[in-house]
Amino acid sequence: MKRFKKSTQTAKPVNKIMQERQTVLQNKIVREKILLDLVEQTKYLTKQDVQRWRNAWQRALSVEWPSRTELHAVYRDVDVDNHLTGVFGQIYDEVLQKAFKITDSESEQEIPELTAQLNDAQWFIDFCLYALESEAWGYSLIQLGDIELNPKGYKQFAEVELVDRDYVIPEHHVYIRNLGEHHSSGIDYTAAPLNMWCVGVGRKNNLGLYNKVARHALAKKNMEAFWDKFGEIFGMPIRIGKTNSRNPADRNEMAAMLAKMGSAAWGLFNDDSNIEIKETTRGDAYEVYDKRIERANSEMSKAIVKQTMTADNGSSKAQGEVHLTVQQKVIEYFARLLRIVINDKLIPRMIAHGFEGWEKAVFKYDDTIELTPEQQRQIEQMLLLEYDIEPSFFIEKYNIPIIGKKIKPVTLPAPGNDNPEPGKENKPENRSGFFR
Repeated sequence: MKRFKKSTQTAKPVNKIMQERQTVLQNKIVREKILLDLVEQTKYLTKQDVQRWRNAWQRALSVEWPSRTELHAVYRDVDVDNHLTGVFGQIYDEVLQKAFKITDSESEQEIPELTAQLNDAQWFIDFCLYALESEAWGYSLIQLGDIELNPKGYKQFAEVELVDRDYVIPEHHVYIRNLGEHHSSGIDYTAAPLNMWCVGVGRKNNLGLYNKVARHALAKKNMEAFWDKFGEIFGMPIRIGKTNSRNPADRNEMAAMLAKMGSAAWGLFNDDSNIEIKETTRGDAYEVYDKRIERANSEMSKAIVKQTMTADNGSSKAQGEVHLTVQQKVIEYFARLLRIVINDKLIPRMIAHGFEGWEKAVFKYDDTIELTPEQQRQIEQMLLLEYDIEPSFFIEKYNIPIIGKKIKPVTLPAPGNDNPEPGKENKPENRSGFFR
């Protein structure tokens, strides 16, 4: 069971909090906000196909005039794929739910008050999610928000925002105000004062995992559309009406009745009319369409989590355990990247903006092993058999008052039976009286 340490630092007095908050408001640093410079335009959801993706990829690779606008339009189609949402969602959830702590770089001891500042802080959760998503989307530029004081009197960022990737040209570390502009007219976000408010995540030439899975996601989307068309054409039996009447009124009446036939259908026809239900004989649609969709899902899983069984159905428990191990390694890779970004880029900017106590802070994951109640019970039983344990340990752990050891009544042997029972000659005694 994980035991939490009590913080030795008390919250700041109310009057000091109010004084610091007033100072922050009066001497507030006016940040250079990139998002105010951008001339935002509506993003239209145009139909994407493999050829569009290849053209967009080529445009992003251009040396003279690189632009990822068209590629990101393809990514927006890829991003809504449910399979990819589930695969990446598993990774993001696992990483964001990992326990962490802030430690001193010299003593390596945890600093509980600094850990508490990041726990459940919305701006920090958003920052971590944007950083993780850079593996899917490619290089991402995160902008830190204004500085404010939280209710306990500590500094925090009011928010963090993702700079629209369409306007960022990471190859030249600039952003442009209008889509389509050349990078020579861009503004360098690595120069002061923007460099202290902006955090770039990822390699500048990284186009993201979405580029690797785009062709499979687009093919899957098209196959689903083709399957829907197949269902419209061949999914329902065809109703065929035959009549010998040449009267247009009779023909129109028959056509209207056929069109309106649905649940519990009925119709009123002449004696010379005939209704025939033609069943479809096409039965291979499942193999054609579903198998292609299944293959697309498995190929996308291999590109992201390097295996398939944690997102798709598996065949055996042994194989599933192997695939789960592979996925855990991928999750650890994402977690390691996030830890590096926090320590190398986020914390230095927090120090530069006057966050108190962060000068020697290091972000680490808390790898303390949490035991199940049954495992704890087994360990305690083993210790009680070999050692005398202070009752205060159990009093503090279980919050149960213990007034003393239970005295076991002594049973005298029956007359003429001086030998103990077989198997009880050298049995150790539980001196503490627990877990009898």
